[in-house]
Order: sequence, then structure tokens, then C-alpha cells
Amino acid sequence: MKRSIFIAIHYLELGGAEISLIGLLQALDYCKYDVDLFVYSHRGELMEFIPKEVNLLPEIKEFAQIERPLKDVIRDGYWKIAFARLESKLQFRRYLRRNHPKDGSAILQYVSFAVSPYLPSLEYLGEYDLAISFLTPHNIVLEKVKAKRKVAWIHTDYSRIDVNTDMELPVWSLFDHIVSISPEVTKAFVGRFPSLEPKIIQIENILSAKFVRERADLISPQKVALEMKREEGEIVLLSVGRFCEAKNYDNVPDICRRIIEAGCPVKWYLIGYGGDEPLISRKIVEAGMEDKVIILGKKANPYPFIKACDIYVQPSRYEGKSVTVREAQILCKPVVITDYPTARSQVRDGVDGVIVPMDNEGCAAGVVSLIKDSERRGSLVDYEMVNDFGNESEGRKIDILLN
Repeated sequence: MKRSIFIAIHYLELGGAEISLIGLLQALDYCKYDVDLFVYSHRGELMEFIPKEVNLLPEIKEFAQIERPLKDVIRDGYWKIAFARLESKLQFRRYLRRNHPKDGSAILQYVSFAVSPYLPSLEYLGEYDLAISFLTPHNIVLEKVKAKRKVAWIHTDYSRIDVNTDMELPVWSLFDHIVSISPEVTKAFVGRFPSLEPKIIQIENILSAKFVRERADLISPQKVALEMKREEGEIVLLSVGRFCEAKNYDNVPDICRRIIEAGCPVKWYLIGYGGDEPLISRKIVEAGMEDKVIILGKKANPYPFIKACDIYVQPSRYEGKSVTVREAQILCKPVVITDYPTARSQVRDGVDGVIVPMDNEGCAAGVVSLIKDSERRGSLVDYEMVNDFGNESEGRKIDILLN
């Protein structure tokens, strides 16, 4: 008899966690599992990649209001949810005044607690063998879904974000298992929630090499070259990800300027979207890099662009475990990442990528060193060509979560 699994996620826009979920869904054995996928808001470029074996549950409008612009929530008449979100902002402001956190990550739990009472129960769907909450905040699956076992996923480095541990600990504690995507992510999480260590199971972000390679060939190199232009002798650098504080793209213009001043002609392209785009654009102008750092915006299929670049660079301040780095490795690109806390769970320095210092000067020097060392770039590519960075076998660990 098949086991029943419920999985919840906010939406399926381009992002590492969302791509990882698609990888998980593609890796599951549907002879063994019946899977219901609940996407709070049916939006995003990755919706089309949900496997046909998955039962996509209908969108429930109340859940879709959690992250919509507040003015749209009010316009459409979801007054209770709108007021709950406003109340959560007021509570979070009080938290800010008391604690002076380094970022705004803690607000997610405030919003979730405030909105949850106004969301309908999902128990009419019946009892599942396993319910998975794939992204924080996790109390919605905890409160609204009936299941024999419940699991929550960790996707980020908890040493680099702020959370209200007193508020979050009771939520995490009620899950049967907590899935971490790497040993370093586990270490950071346990540093904040030491009592939860016995619940943790590691399942890496699942990525299909076949999926990445097939998508990389869907756009011709000629079409890609029309957008990702290069002058003769230029090296093309590329970074892909959300335009947010974690990705550190606001420092790319200064890093790029230093690379050029060191005698390396480059163009650095950024693919992505997010709230930091105005900041990045301003930094490009301040650094005088208008012709050298180019924002290409959101791409439903970034893989042809990764395939066309010379070096893939992930200049992040912090990561859980970057999916785009592995995508670049699958496409046999020399990879450079900054030395964020979880970097060594991502890349073996000098083997399948290069780890450079986090500061702008050190990062630029590391990129320059790789550009000038064609033999080292070739060695990285040679290693990637004979190693498969796909890991669909991780999907078998779902059996552990069910038992």
C-alpha cells in the first residue's frame, strides 16, 4: 500500500529552496508514495516542473494572502488577514526596539503566528502518513494539517540570521524530525536550538544533472550572446540568485572595479530579482561600472547563461547550501565562492571550485588569480566533467522520515 505525503511551500518562484523541492519531487518513487503538494500561492516559473505524478492541491485564497502586497490583500477584502499582518508588524517593531537584530528574518514567525488563526484547516484532506513543511515559518503545517509524522526543513545558515528563539523553539520542538541540508547548516542551527539536535536528519538539496543539462540547451548560444555580450578579450563572470542581503550583490560593482584595475578585462552579469535591485544599481553607478556590471533581471531558464559564462561567481555573505553553485558545477564551469561559514560544505577548494576571502579586496584578488591561471581553470573543469553533481538518490531518505 502506498504511503501518503503532504508537502507545503509558499510559491514556486525561482530560488534555491524551490528548485530543491522540484528536485525532491522528481526523485521520489511514485510506486511507493502518493504525494499532495500544497502551494500557498500558485505562482512562479517552477510550477510547470511539478511532476505529473504529484497531485497539486487547489489554491486556497486565504493562504495566498500571506505574502501578497498588503494593499492588494485589503483591496480584495481579506480584512482579518490584513489586520493580523499589521498587528504582526507592530509586534515585530517592539522586538526590534528591544533586541536590535542584525536583520529582519524574525518577522516571518510573527506574521505566521498572527495570520494562522484566520487560515482554514486542511484536515478535511484526511490524515497523511507524513507532512512536510518545506520552508519557514513552519507552524502552518503544524496547526492545519493532520498527519502521523511531521517534518520541517532548514535551508539557511542560522548563525547569520536573526530569529526569536523563544517564539520559534516551541514550533520546531513539535516536529518529529528536522531536515538539514548540510553538516554546517546543522551546526549553525544547533547553536541556536541545542535541544533539537536529536531530531535532525541530513538530506542534501536534491538536483538532477539531467534536468539542468537539458534546460541549458533550450536556448541557442547565439541568442544568449545577444544578451550576455562580451568585447574581445573579456572574461564573462556570472552570478545568479535573489537580489537580497545574503547574496552580497551590492558589493559586486566594487569587486568588479578592483578586478579590472588589476588588469583583467571582465564583464559581470547578474541574473535575479528582489528588493536590493535599486541598491545594486546605485552601487554600479558609484563604482563607475555601468558598462561592466550588467543586471539581466529574472530568467525563467538561467542555465543557458550559466553554460555560456567563463566563470561562475557566488559572492555571498552567507548560504545554506547554494543550488546555483552545483548547477554551475554540473555545467562544468569554474566556480568561485566567498568564504562564508558553510562554504566548505559546498566546494572543495582547488578541486571542484575556489574559495576566496569575503572582503572585496580579497575576493577580487582571488578571481584575478583564477583568471590568470588557465591551467587551474582547466583542472576544475576536468574534475567536473568526470564527476556527477546530481544526487537524486537523496530522495530515498524519505523512507527514514516515514519510520
